[in-house]
Amino acid sequence: MHRRHAPPPKLHPHPSPLSSPATHPVPYLHRLLSAAAPAVSPGPRFAVEDYLVDTCGLTRAQALKASTKLSHLKSPTNPDAVLAFLAGLGLSSADVAALVARDPKFLCAGVERTLSPILAGLTGLGLSRSEIARVASLAPRSFRSRSVVSGLEYYLPLFSSSESLLRGLKKYKYFLSSDPERVVKPNIELLRECGLGTSDIAKLCLAVPWLLSAKPERVQVMLACVERLGVPRRSGMFRHALKAVESLSEEKLAAKVEYLRNTFRWSDAEVGIALRKAPLMLTKSNQTLQSKSEFLISEMGLEPAYLAHCPVMLCLSLEGRVKPRCYVIKFLKANGLLDRHWTYGTIVRVSEMVFVETFICPHKEAAPNLAEDYDAACRGEMPTNFRFTWTKNRL
Repeated sequence: MHRRHAPPPKLHPHPSPLSSPATHPVPYLHRLLSAAAPAVSPGPRFAVEDYLVDTCGLTRAQALKASTKLSHLKSPTNPDAVLAFLAGLGLSSADVAALVARDPKFLCAGVERTLSPILAGLTGLGLSRSEIARVASLAPRSFRSRSVVSGLEYYLPLFSSSESLLRGLKKYKYFLSSDPERVVKPNIELLRECGLGTSDIAKLCLAVPWLLSAKPERVQVMLACVERLGVPRRSGMFRHALKAVESLSEEKLAAKVEYLRNTFRWSDAEVGIALRKAPLMLTKSNQTLQSKSEFLISEMGLEPAYLAHCPVMLCLSLEGRVKPRCYVIKFLKANGLLDRHWTYGTIVRVSEMVFVETFICPHKEAAPNLAEDYDAACRGEMPTNFRFTWTKNRL
């Protein structure tokens, strides 16, 4: 028998799409469905940079910089709510622009969750809405943290008034972010141990507000530095001495002391006397100190020892106060118009009103141009060879 051979398989001239190796069934069906489905256009993307310019009032350069911190924002909903909150505080458009430029992430703060409770808390501390607006403007990063309420609750009695606190905040905004328990209170306690009362501490903190947020170890270094200058704790000058050394390293301080010694021809003991009486001399530039030495010692003939015991003359304005007054007294002495002995130290210390009433007004007839020349000298119009006009028809 002959075996029947199976017929050969039929070959399709064009392969089926489902069996084509170039097209897998799943992506093919996906393309079919995509083609059949209606086209859906994506929603408009939130343009952060444009929002910062058009709505917040930033310059294009400010917006470009700020937008890098807001790339996660997808809509204006939260920023709009924040801007409404700031407007409710009374901030002007310019204030809002400055705040956002300083702290772009303020636009991400939750109004109901964060900002409104902070507003309520600060209002409860007795701050007015305008004062709260100033806190937000001066320290926006601290303001959007709920700890700002407890921080201000501690600082308000320390500064004695909200106005003083805001002045300190304007000079140094970062102390609000310091931990009162771990940093601020230990520093305040160190100052109290030196004999500084609440009023002195408040004045010092206004002058050197970073002192509140400094590491206590740094404050201890400052205290030791002042003591080495010879300014005793519990003296009235201790606060001023702390202010004087706050920006000086030990090397710069030693160099300044040496400069004082050489410029005013003082002994070591006289340097110590002068610094105990007027530690703020340390804040004066070398050029200013040199000019005062040339005038007071070389021109006026005052003794170095006298200046060491009356160093206040070195802390006052040379051109606006010391020179004009010294020339008035020199003129009055030369013409016999002083009825008693006045020291130059006393003369430069008295208020302007007292000086005019004591040394100018009584001599209107004897020296009719004295007041005019003195006023010109105080304005800096004193010629090199300063001479008061003089009339012989004096009494």
